[in-house]
Amino acid sequence: MSPQTPPADSAAPQREPSPQVAPEREPPSQVAPQRDRPWLFRTYSGHSSAVETNRLFRTNLARGQTGLSVAFDLPTQTGYDSDHVLARGEVGKVGVPVSHIGDMEALFEGIPLGEMNTSMTINAPAAWMLALYVAVAERQGAPRKALAGTTQNDIIKEYLSRGTHIFPPAPSMRLIEDVVSFTYKEMPRWNPMNVCSYHLQEAGATPEQELAFALATAIAVLDQVRDGGQVPPEDFPKVVGRISFFVNAGIRFLTELCKMRAFTQLWDEICQERYGIDDAKLRRFRYGVQVNSLGLTEQQPENNVYRILLEMLAVTLSRDARARAVQLPAWNEALGLPRPWDQQWSLRLQQIVAYETDLLEFGDIFEGSHVITERVEALKAEARAELTRIEGMGGAVAAVESGYLKSQLVRANARRVAAIESGEQVVVGVNRFTEAAPSPLTAGDGSFLKPDPGAEQAQVAALERWRAERDGAQVEATLKALAEAAESGTNLMEPSIACAHAGVTTGEWADTLRRVWGEYRAPTGVGGTIRGPDPSALAEVRGQLQAVTGRLGHRPRMLVGKPGLDGHSNGAEQIAVRARDVGFEVVYQGIRLTPAQIVAAAVEEGVDVVGLSVLSGSHVALVSDVVARLAEAGLAGLPVVAGGIIPEPDAALLKQKGVAAVYTPKDFDLTRIMGDILTLIDPGAVAA
Repeated sequence: MSPQTPPADSAAPQREPSPQVAPEREPPSQVAPQRDRPWLFRTYSGHSSAVETNRLFRTNLARGQTGLSVAFDLPTQTGYDSDHVLARGEVGKVGVPVSHIGDMEALFEGIPLGEMNTSMTINAPAAWMLALYVAVAERQGAPRKALAGTTQNDIIKEYLSRGTHIFPPAPSMRLIEDVVSFTYKEMPRWNPMNVCSYHLQEAGATPEQELAFALATAIAVLDQVRDGGQVPPEDFPKVVGRISFFVNAGIRFLTELCKMRAFTQLWDEICQERYGIDDAKLRRFRYGVQVNSLGLTEQQPENNVYRILLEMLAVTLSRDARARAVQLPAWNEALGLPRPWDQQWSLRLQQIVAYETDLLEFGDIFEGSHVITERVEALKAEARAELTRIEGMGGAVAAVESGYLKSQLVRANARRVAAIESGEQVVVGVNRFTEAAPSPLTAGDGSFLKPDPGAEQAQVAALERWRAERDGAQVEATLKALAEAAESGTNLMEPSIACAHAGVTTGEWADTLRRVWGEYRAPTGVGGTIRGPDPSALAEVRGQLQAVTGRLGHRPRMLVGKPGLDGHSNGAEQIAVRARDVGFEVVYQGIRLTPAQIVAAAVEEGVDVVGLSVLSGSHVALVSDVVARLAEAGLAGLPVVAGGIIPEPDAALLKQKGVAAVYTPKDFDLTRIMGDILTLIDPGAVAA
């Protein structure tokens, strides 16, 4: 398939001609099977700078990738320019920085957008990134109607699992409505929203929760668009037909396969019964997938190759529920940023399944299976029950604001963590079969890509030049028009595209809307009672805590903090929950805190230990800053513990800077970690 091929997620699986076969090998009386057209092949890519990411895009396309999937860095995802105080250490780490149309042009240099299918994993500022994309396409001479691709644009899951939200729910839902209402007319090949259950599973969702929470999100958006007045009733079916989904596939691949069949059936049911969509094509469940990253292990990372393959089978084996686009993680994502070779390896896996096997030559091989049907029906029943509960609360937005959805995810993740700790849930190389020879794949250069340490400084310098060289009056005029549109309720897409052409920056666009709508801090979900591990497993550490309490004269206090823009809060939440379970007083204020805010909280609360969680690769800069500021505040002796995806050399460096302990994904026993932390607070404490 070439980049010019219509997007695979826009239609049912298509047949492609059978290959020419020599007569002596294929008698004329036999008909060679036709093959379905394969899904879009994508890799999730972006790092360092727009120029470097463009080079990676073009390399991957030359190697057979058929669509692009853009990873943006955290400042871009959260609406900050690269020189904002919260962006320090985060620029270019988990994706590409895009601060203005010049960055977007560099990102797609030499790639004709009118012929490409591009997925952009962007949510709170999705309208802005789409505006930049449209503006670049217009400069290339591509008409809007030719543009094909997807903006994720799912703010509800950001409140629940990934934390890159900016605005409160009501204006955030309005932004989604504006994008949907704009694209169905101006960009009919574009998917304006990719309802994202992927990150729900990464946050611990069960298959039933993934089904229900994602479908509740889609319902909330479609209800808003239907009732919002921007789309005439006769055009509403077109809107329904452009909603797509982005899902996760875990290692229990038969359950995951059944989950996908349940998704297709439930979505058809919702479209027909709730929205009265008669055209079966417009009711089709169109989805892309990235298989599970949560289950990739730092220990014996070579095993991840098998996990990725099995998880991919869940979304490709069943023809009636097959993904329209697939992107696979690399084997080493639990260690660090994948190299181009690592991405190539994952791409080759897709190509082997699509082109070497006979998978695409047959109908749905699970049709008529009693086992599959029973499991699908059970998943649907549980999902319907959860959807009914959410509907009774007033829908997905109300369930976010009340904290219900977040608390359910934290509870589910706590059960998952406890099952791994106890051995009930086996993870090969982690809690069973841990004896192994050293992996030759991790020898040598560290086995992952190390971002250019000078990339952030270069991006900031380029941003300063950009601001100095643009037409300031035009920038001010377009930002004023944007603010007026936000206040009046006018669709924000055309004013945003005008801002893009004028040279407005990502931070300026978001700050303009922040001044109109304000910002939002979502519920953390760590309150209430959560069933953790067997109480007997906690008894020794609880006794140790009582001993420490006697020595200190108060229960030990732990501050759990997430400095910087990393919104992946699952680890921090589980640490906070387990610390509370063993008896700590826990201070957890959620995500996106500056080092100064964390130190101020440590001083104000009189804590005995500070635990910092960073999964964005910015651990050295951010944790070092916190340690230095604690010393300035007179707390040089306060133990600081760091956790995240932290390579061994970085862990050693952090300890040199005064960090007391470093934990990575291989340290899965949270109760043992609690015991370690108590020893850091009071080395003389012993278990009761």
